[in-house]
Amino acid sequence: MNDTAVHRAVQALYRDESRRILATLIRLLGDFDLAEEALHDAFRAALEQWPGDGVPANPKAWLVSAGRFKAIDRLRRQSRFEQREDIEALADPLGDAAPDDTEDWPDDSLKLIFTCCHPALAPEAHLALTLREVCGLTTEAIAAAFLTPVPTLAQRIVRAKAKIREAKIPYRVPPTEELPDRLASVLRVVYLVFNEGYSASSGASLTRPDLAGEALRLGRLLAELLPEPEVFGLLALMLLHEARCMSRTSADGELILLADQDRSLWHREQIAEGRRWVEAALRGGRPGAYALQAAIAALHAEAEHAEATDWPQIVALYVLLLRVQPSPVVELNFAVALAMRDGPAAGLAVIDAILARGELADYHLIHAARGDLYRRLGDAADAVAAYRRALDLAKQEPERRFLQRRLAELAG
Repeated sequence: MNDTAVHRAVQALYRDESRRILATLIRLLGDFDLAEEALHDAFRAALEQWPGDGVPANPKAWLVSAGRFKAIDRLRRQSRFEQREDIEALADPLGDAAPDDTEDWPDDSLKLIFTCCHPALAPEAHLALTLREVCGLTTEAIAAAFLTPVPTLAQRIVRAKAKIREAKIPYRVPPTEELPDRLASVLRVVYLVFNEGYSASSGASLTRPDLAGEALRLGRLLAELLPEPEVFGLLALMLLHEARCMSRTSADGELILLADQDRSLWHREQIAEGRRWVEAALRGGRPGAYALQAAIAALHAEAEHAEATDWPQIVALYVLLLRVQPSPVVELNFAVALAMRDGPAAGLAVIDAILARGELADYHLIHAARGDLYRRLGDAADAVAAYRRALDLAKQEPERRFLQRRLAELAG
């Protein structure tokens, strides 16, 4: 294999496996920052050695082992440990052999998520730490996605890492008896990771497929680890949304609304799998928030064309969801469904009530929905005002271009 091929192989490994390798190094080394340094040292070593030695049979295990030894060397140089045995305890007991640490189950990424979502950490740190350590987003990207100043976000992550180290928070999936209490925050974080992949909060692209794929992988692991209805519901919801990903943008990256999507591009195998998980979630008794959202997504996926959508059933499911998870965002989605069932005026009344309470005033999607309902009513002036407000708030380029097209259509 020539140097170019080796560099491509290393780049592919970094893109596809680096966060999982990092998770394993954190488990082995017990320190986030040390593991991050070890990860980069290991990939640098691969770039130096593999052109001459060839790519090893198990490159992930090689990188884990190399990273561990690089960390030990770094600690020796920095004299961070007083006792030699403290350093040697980190060493690979198999000497130069490369143990297959990457095959540890449950997945190290899942262990890392439970650590990042530990109840001893501040709730606002859970998502930031997970996006940084599990998904590899930069601090700047996370801060931009959640409209948080970069220094504030950075301090949040630093404090969370220090808390994990000082409180000796265990790096593991909790015992079975603790899982139910810990699960809600983990499900929330996995879904937020998926959402950032499915519909990026800012930037030039509508999606981040790497994040959506990682969230789906973690959802499957959770379903194996803890076969609970809400875990099934979350996995179903992600699958059903992801099944539509190929139809959500045009060839030149322009946003396509659900009603206008080419449904022949929808991934039917994923839809069928999602429906099976929905059925499993609903068999569990009283449905939770993820199961209800998945049931709504399934109704959209089952409609052969937009006009065949079962809006009465979707409205009924939103009524149940508002009881289980009352929130202004759920209420906004209910308003959109109500407008499809009963007409734009009915949806506008709900949206105006949300805004009158002072909720979602800076959320671009509520103004975009308001603009669409006014447009359907033939009220161009109010539609333009609402779309302009949405455009002022939107951070994602495909959404901004869509809103600009709507404004141009109304002006025309």
